Amino acid sequence: MVAAVVLSAGAIAFELDADRDAFTPSAYCVGPNRGLIEASHVYIDNAIGLPTNNYPEFLLRQGVNEWFELRFGANYGVGSQGNVVTSVEVGEGRLDGSALYESSILYGFKVATSHQDGWLPDSCFIMEGATPTFGTAFGTVPVATLVAGWGFWDDWRLDGALRYSYSEGIENWFSRWTPSVVLRVPLTERWEAHAEWFGSSTQGLVDDTTQPFFSPGTHYEIARNVEIGLRVGWGLTSDAAPFFSDAGIAIQY
Repeated sequence: MVAAVVLSAGAIAFELDADRDAFTPSAYCVGPNRGLIEASHVYIDNAIGLPTNNYPEFLLRQGVNEWFELRFGANYGVGSQGNVVTSVEVGEGRLDGSALYESSILYGFKVATSHQDGWLPDSCFIMEGATPTFGTAFGTVPVATLVAGWGFWDDWRLDGALRYSYSEGIENWFSRWTPSVVLRVPLTERWEAHAEWFGSSTQGLVDDTTQPFFSPGTHYEIARNVEIGLRVGWGLTSDAAPFFSDAGIAIQY
C-alpha cells in the first residue's frame, strides 16, 4: 500500500489517488504533466514456509493527459510464495519452506474510460506486463485490471475492481482472477480510512487455490500532497496467508 509525497508545498488537503492506498486501485489517472512515485514494504505471513518480504514495490505513474498515464515499476521479494496482496503480480512460488529470491520490472498504461454521471461510475482500465529479472520463473506476466467506483455523501467512495493475470507457476502457466471492493471514508480533511475485501482464485494449477482477505487500512496527508499509509489484512481460508501488512510512501512531482 502506498502513500504519496508531492514536492510542492501548501496547506490545503489534496487527494492524490495513489493506486496502492488499497488493493483496489484508484479509478483516476494522474493529471497531465504530473508524476506520482509510489513505494512500500509488504510483509506476508505465509500459511506454509517462510514469510515474504517485498520492497520497494516501486511504481512510477506519469500523466500524459487527463485520461491516460504511463506506468513503470520494480520489485524485489525475499521468501516469495507469490504476492497476492498488492498490485505486483508474480507466480505461485515454492511452498517447500525454502527461501526464494525474486525481482521483476513492471510496465504498462492506465486509461480513464468514464467519469461519474448519475449511475455511470468513474472507471478505468489498466494494462501491465511484469517481467522477472531474477528468480525461478522468467516468463512475462500480462495483467489486466478494470476499476469502477462512485463518490457519494461527504466524499465517501465505493470502488471495485477485477484483475486478471496469466502467471507462470512451477510446472505450468495458469490464470489468476482477483476481484476486490473497498469502501473509503474520510475521517478529517487529511485522514482517510477504508475497509476492503479482495480474493485471489487460480485456474489451471494442479491444486487450485482460493485466497480471500479482509483488509482495513488508512492514509494520512502529513502536508499538502504528502501522504503516508498503512494497510493490514487477514486471510479468510486455509489457503490464504493468515496476516499481511503493507506500509508505504509515494512522491508526486
